Amino acid sequence: MYSRVALAMVAFAANSVLCRLALQQQHIDPISFSGLRIVGGAVMLGLMLLGSRPRRYPEFSWVNASLLSAYAFAFSVAYVAIDAGTGALLLFGTVQLIMTAWGLCKGEKMTVLKATGVAMAVAGIGILLFPTARAPSPSAALLMVISGAAWAAYCITGKKVRHATAATAGNFLMAAPLAALFMLLNRHDAHAESAGILLALTSGAITSALAYVVWYSVLPGLSSTMASAVQLSVPCLAVLGGVMFMGETLDLHIIVSAVIILAGIGLISGAEKSRSP
Repeated sequence: MYSRVALAMVAFAANSVLCRLALQQQHIDPISFSGLRIVGGAVMLGLMLLGSRPRRYPEFSWVNASLLSAYAFAFSVAYVAIDAGTGALLLFGTVQLIMTAWGLCKGEKMTVLKATGVAMAVAGIGILLFPTARAPSPSAALLMVISGAAWAAYCITGKKVRHATAATAGNFLMAAPLAALFMLLNRHDAHAESAGILLALTSGAITSALAYVVWYSVLPGLSSTMASAVQLSVPCLAVLGGVMFMGETLDLHIIVSAVIILAGIGLISGAEKSRSP
């Protein structure tokens, strides 16, 4: 299972890199990016279900489709109006807070070892992102918090799905008309170069749709605390992706933060395993 968790986190980080390439370099506007991302994911997952044997059908949920749309559009719109470090702190801080609180409310035990792991992972995120964080505008900060809350809820509801591919396909297929509507309403401010369209569709079909299937397949086996903590590795992996593919600099604080984040996640994993029968 943990190999699939790692695969999902790498894909999420790749998604972040694609988003940075598309939006920071203004190859496409944020609404068009999110809309094409969702439509691309819907097409990919629809084709997967059509080719599945035995044939499976989408599992539709208006709640999950709405959460997916809220996460994607709020994130993209906020991303162009907020510093990347500040945005990641708000996004993943919100996810961590909501999912951990939900787990505690549902009876998950917060042992000393697990609490230490959470504290280490959060501290590592702080070391990684605080040097570049700047005070955001209230509207951009609110949008990023909304995005984080929607994603946290999407992960929580994902713990109950019966079939990862069918559920994810249903979510994307139901979100696609909403995406088309937002794109239509935004048509006067839309702009999209071929590079932006390609990045959006790749993000939707590969690092979103397929990655979300993998993520939904492992969520039932993870506690809410563990599911939120492993996602703290995404900013670290995204920074490393920027070093590898965007020519950014690898310095000591990135290395130190990565070690601290991974050590914290390791402690949480160890605490989970020690409580397993």
